[in-house]
Amino acid sequence: MPPEKGPVEILREALKQLTARKMAPTPANYKVVYNEIAGIPDLPVFPTDALRGIARALPTANAAQRERKEAFENALDQRSWEVLQKVLVGYASADAGNSAPPARAAAADPARGAASTVDILEPMARLIENTLPALGNDDEKFSKQVDELVKVIRSPAANLATVKSMLGNVSHRLSFAAEDQAEIRATLLKLLHLIIENIGELGLDENWLKRQMDGLMQAATPPLSLRRLDELERRLKDVIFKQIDAKGRTREAQELMRQMLATFLERLAQMTDSTSAYYDKIEAGARLMERATSFEEIAPVLKDVIGATRGMAFDVARVRDELRDMREKSDAAQAEVIRLQQELDTVSAQARHDTLTGALNRKGLDEAIRREISTVERKKTRLCVALLDIDNFKKLNDTKGHSTGDAALTHLATVTRESLRPQDTLARYGGEEFVILMPDTTLDNGIAAMTRLQRALTRRYFLADTEQILITFSAGVAQLDDGESGEQAIERADQAMYLAKRAGKNRVVGA
Repeated sequence: MPPEKGPVEILREALKQLTARKMAPTPANYKVVYNEIAGIPDLPVFPTDALRGIARALPTANAAQRERKEAFENALDQRSWEVLQKVLVGYASADAGNSAPPARAAAADPARGAASTVDILEPMARLIENTLPALGNDDEKFSKQVDELVKVIRSPAANLATVKSMLGNVSHRLSFAAEDQAEIRATLLKLLHLIIENIGELGLDENWLKRQMDGLMQAATPPLSLRRLDELERRLKDVIFKQIDAKGRTREAQELMRQMLATFLERLAQMTDSTSAYYDKIEAGARLMERATSFEEIAPVLKDVIGATRGMAFDVARVRDELRDMREKSDAAQAEVIRLQQELDTVSAQARHDTLTGALNRKGLDEAIRREISTVERKKTRLCVALLDIDNFKKLNDTKGHSTGDAALTHLATVTRESLRPQDTLARYGGEEFVILMPDTTLDNGIAAMTRLQRALTRRYFLADTEQILITFSAGVAQLDDGESGEQAIERADQAMYLAKRAGKNRVVGA
């Protein structure tokens, strides 16, 4: 057995082999030849410094992330590729979801079991925080109890037994709070129905008002949604405007009737005075005529009587003419009220456009959808329906005011009309939601069109006074299927829009 070579001999042999093999004298080539001659496995260099830099960049927002980072650093201390591989696999499993049963995962990797517990507790804390606003903040004691539970859940050393006990107490109180909120909601709906019924009873003679009352009752029937509540608010505003207008016209008619009655009474008093004076003159003339003995004595009496009769006839004719004029004015005013009423009803029934944005309203949208579907069926073309919703619109309204919110809606409608094709149709669906009909368009092209519109909005900042505000929207796009109605296509686009909202907003999702 030949004696083992020393490091110096291996070094000389390695240099000879590099020359014989015509390999470049690089550190990497020298290492390969040296390990080959020495019989050492050719393992890659462990990049400790580079991996330390990665470890410093790892997030530590919660206990699970801190545990994973600590395991990563331990693997670096051991300079072990095998341990580091397990840690990285643990990271991937945490993001993609571990399909192994919890008990098996915890047994295979105790650190992973602890991380899984934290992964469950954090979503639980977020669920509790997201649920609490729906229950209101009237019960301060319950709110404090929930806050304490969330703090315990998010504690790095959270005790599961403590969490379970506190969660049971909160769940018990939560059931009562939820029942109270449900009862309050039902009672408020009853009150709203009573108000709507009362308004309807006050104006059943007006067909427009009765239609609005029917629509209000339908919009206020569970299940409720933000869109239905928006429709309810719009209809209620229309009813209030109509009643204010009708009240004003009623007051004008009452004032006219009061003036007519006052004039009539005044003229009646004048007629009474004139009649009394006329009778006095007639009676005095009759007495004079009884005492008269010649025609010369009768002539002046007759002249006075004829003059009094003429004056009486003139007064009667003048009062008659004034009363006739006032009656004609009253009839004209009544006819004008009826005409205005009919005109308002006609305009309300035939209006097709939203007064704020100039886009089609719901009635105009229904007609446009029917027209486009008829074209699709006749020409065998395609139709895309997009439903878009402005992101964070409620926050804009709350912070900047409703006038700014209205201006933002108008801005969106203006940019949309400028970006769309002439054959595309824009309609305001309700609140901050708009529907766009894109004829002869595939799903992919419809999604691309909405994406282009988003880019156009990023180039056209909305100005609130002197502040530039970026208006964004989330959209869902659906291509009309064979035999599908417009409402069904909009519903699919609506579902896709909510997926876009949950994915982070300012996105377009195809249905």
